[in-house]
Amino acid sequence: MSAIVVQSTLSANASRRLNDGPMFLIILRILYAVTCAGALLAVVNNDNLPMPISRYPFLSYLVMFAITQSVTLIDLLVPRKRLDLISAIYFGLLIGTLLAYGASQALTPFVQAPLMPTAQLVLFLIMPYICISLLLQTKDDFRFVIPYVEFAKEVKGGRPLVLDTSALIDGRIADMMDTNVFDNEMLVPDFVLQEVQDIADSGDKMRRARGRRGLDVLAKMQQNPKADVRMYDSKGSKDKETAGQNVDQRIVALAKQLGGRVVTNDFNLNKVASVQGVDVINLNDIANALKPRYLPGEHMRIKVIREGESFGQGVGYLDDGTMIVVEGGRDHVNKNVRIAVTSVLQTSAGRMIFGRYESAGVPAKA
Repeated sequence: MSAIVVQSTLSANASRRLNDGPMFLIILRILYAVTCAGALLAVVNNDNLPMPISRYPFLSYLVMFAITQSVTLIDLLVPRKRLDLISAIYFGLLIGTLLAYGASQALTPFVQAPLMPTAQLVLFLIMPYICISLLLQTKDDFRFVIPYVEFAKEVKGGRPLVLDTSALIDGRIADMMDTNVFDNEMLVPDFVLQEVQDIADSGDKMRRARGRRGLDVLAKMQQNPKADVRMYDSKGSKDKETAGQNVDQRIVALAKQLGGRVVTNDFNLNKVASVQGVDVINLNDIANALKPRYLPGEHMRIKVIREGESFGQGVGYLDDGTMIVVEGGRDHVNKNVRIAVTSVLQTSAGRMIFGRYESAGVPAKA
């Protein structure tokens, strides 16, 4: 019951995030069009107008209205805008204009009056271009000089991390956020959330439980003050190109588009992303890297769980699931024994440790 409530709440919050922005933009564009229409109507009804407008008021009204709405058309054609680029253009124009004005005033005593308008025109053309180009190419180096660069804090701590379905269902990513390992922004695409919801609505009991756990993990991460989790709306300029692709392909395309990394424990997605040059953080690889290292000759105590496949062998496991093959441990099943490590084998399925029984085991506790 709680999973269903979390799912419905999460779905409502996600839908609200995804729809509030576009709805506000639609209202803004409608208000802009109405304001332009009213203002231009007042202009053409004025008696003191130039000859072309006064002679053809209706045609002039349509032309001016089309010019004002061309701004909206450009806005629709470029849905993904970067604040750092816009700020660089703005500051480049501002600084370039100021420099051009200062240079023109400084050159006034040295340039003849007939040539001064031409010199000013050249300065006002060259200086803004140089400033815009300089800021666009070196904007990351002006962090302590120009405060506007700090506005681009969409990628907290560095490159964003794109979470896939398996990472949410696995659940370990939520525990890792408590360790302060990641300070990057976590992005959950809307199509990943939709896939998790589809799994949670499955008729199969196991799949339904996995899907609900993924929703619970996402809700936990959103409530964690140490985690920066954001729902990502993929319905933009790139959506048409990836509409026919599956979820894994869309995740890789999104990570490549944003310059981010994919977080997963899916082996196939790991390979696909690596082939396409996208960095991957595999939760299974992290877990294997954090397992304790044992060198030949070291000693440990383990509980022999069952008999091994070869004669005289016993099998036990560490707390992290690492398999221990004990030579001479067949007669000590369900007992704690002391072993000496003989070798360590790393396989695609995980790490295996081989050891040799050394002393009599202590009876296992019930």
